[in-house]
Amino acid sequence: MASRNAPVGPSPFAVEAPPLLREKFVDPHVTAKGEARATVPLVRLETLWLNTGTLCNLACATCYIESSPTNDALVYLTLADATTFLDEAHGFGTREIGFTGGEPFMNPEILPMLDAALSRGFEVLVLTNAMRPMRRHEEALLALREAYGDRLTLRVSLDHHTKPMHEAERGLRSWDPAMEGLVWLSENGFSIAVAGRLLPHEDEQTARDGYAKLFADRGIAIDARDPARLVLFPEMDATRDIAEITTDCWDILGKSSAEVMCATSRMVVHRKGESAPRVAACTLLPYEAGFDMGATLAEAAGDIALNHPHCARFCVLGGASCSA
Repeated sequence: MASRNAPVGPSPFAVEAPPLLREKFVDPHVTAKGEARATVPLVRLETLWLNTGTLCNLACATCYIESSPTNDALVYLTLADATTFLDEAHGFGTREIGFTGGEPFMNPEILPMLDAALSRGFEVLVLTNAMRPMRRHEEALLALREAYGDRLTLRVSLDHHTKPMHEAERGLRSWDPAMEGLVWLSENGFSIAVAGRLLPHEDEQTARDGYAKLFADRGIAIDARDPARLVLFPEMDATRDIAEITTDCWDILGKSSAEVMCATSRMVVHRKGESAPRVAACTLLPYEAGFDMGATLAEAAGDIALNHPHCARFCVLGGASCSA
């Protein structure tokens, strides 16, 4: 079944770079130039992500996790499985539980999972497109907001501050339902955020100005200057060239390994065909065997070799994180 919203052209956000050299990101220990590859230790498990499954009501032009109405490469996570990891996360002092997909509200057990996380005292962040799957749960969401207040945050994916660019990525008839869902969340007092993207050659200030006008025009209670409330993500494309990150890069870039997303987070995934969920190094690499960390959070506490283009483009050079 193809999505009725499926875009018909290439993504307007596509990475502009030459093809990736085949010899890059091959050896987890050394780069193509023979330099020591950078690694990242788990400093603390600040955020545990639960991937609810890859099924989504949309099929975007580019989706790093390949979500669509037909892709069940990551099957639905169950409440029982989620509870096991939530209980283990308590021992790590985890602050935040993130729910991602796919579209989390397509998972039939999403509401019990949200309640399980919130009732255990975690802060909860849900990534959603705010369309029909979410709107079917309005009454239950209002009850969660009443019970737990701002410990529940919904981050809405709004790829651009203009309808044509958003729909070029997400397909026709995807803008209005997303905006209506975002307005509903704002009018009902939810803690909300927006995740957006930059077009090639669009600078961050221009984008924030565009979103600020949109939010003001629609009465949406988000400060577009706040990077936690309007998150602008760098693009990812594993087929486009990018520098490998060496141990020397920390000093060259003036950065620390502790700033990278995998220093403070892990993601639970249930891959189709596997008997139980596993823990991946981060939200960006659910399928890569080299980033499978084990069956428990304890097993997943080891160092991560930055051996993928996403590590470089999104995390280190892009300075981005999926967490709040």
